[in-house]
Amino acid sequence: MQTTQLNSDSILPLTCSRAGTCCFGKAVMLNPWELLSFSKEKKITAREFRDQYCEFGGIRLRFDGKQDNKGQNACSQYIDHMGCSVHLGRPLACRLYPLGRQIQFEKAQYIYQGAKFPCLTDCAEVLELPKLTVGAYLKGQGAEPFEKAQDAYLTIMQNIADIGFELLLESGLSESGDTETLSQWRAMGNELPEVLAERIGNEWIDTLMLPNIDSTIEDPVLFAHKHNELLLAKAQEKFGAVATFQEVREASILLIGLALHLSKALGADPKAISEHWIETAKSHGAKE
Repeated sequence: MQTTQLNSDSILPLTCSRAGTCCFGKAVMLNPWELLSFSKEKKITAREFRDQYCEFGGIRLRFDGKQDNKGQNACSQYIDHMGCSVHLGRPLACRLYPLGRQIQFEKAQYIYQGAKFPCLTDCAEVLELPKLTVGAYLKGQGAEPFEKAQDAYLTIMQNIADIGFELLLESGLSESGDTETLSQWRAMGNELPEVLAERIGNEWIDTLMLPNIDSTIEDPVLFAHKHNELLLAKAQEKFGAVATFQEVREASILLIGLALHLSKALGADPKAISEHWIETAKSHGAKE
């Protein structure tokens, strides 16, 4: 399907409906900042929100509500005839809808698929609304802090993966002729998120999605920075003294799995990312 790229000055018939079709049949992924934001608006803890309303350790919002006339289930936060019950805490995916966002050459581009603006199909009433630039729409949606959080967690994803690379490439493991590590990296890139979450285990999933950080922090970049420090400290504590190649291999696989799980939370493609990381490792002497 054709993908149309937009910049912030593009003018389109953009709107956001609190009770629109965007609340049905979607896959809304959550990073840790978004999970916390939802829980604050719900006035419960992040753990309570995750356990009641999320899947795969917290990276995806449940859509298990009432069905629409197309047989699509509503978001778990949707209230019939009212709309989103936690609208002010909604994540970036909801704030962007019906746009997608990608980073190219360190610059954000906004995209939608197809030759016709998607929401015109199901929300024809937007034709009657004034047109907005993408930039004005995003400002009205309060997207900026959530975009900053998304970008910060992309950096964290790579930082976690970098430790997995170091364990493989700088410990002597790759030079030993090891082929299992990259094989497992590839397998994790193809695993269903529920399978990968189980492989990673509750301890690391909780550290990823429910970090022990002051929840009153309002700055998403500061929150992500503290989360990054927490993850790196835990990795050092757990794997700083690994001695055998088996231990090194297991540590590298776990950390790459954690990074891939976070990539899914950020709306990225774990398979493509794992393939890229495998090729990078092979270019530095690792074997498959």
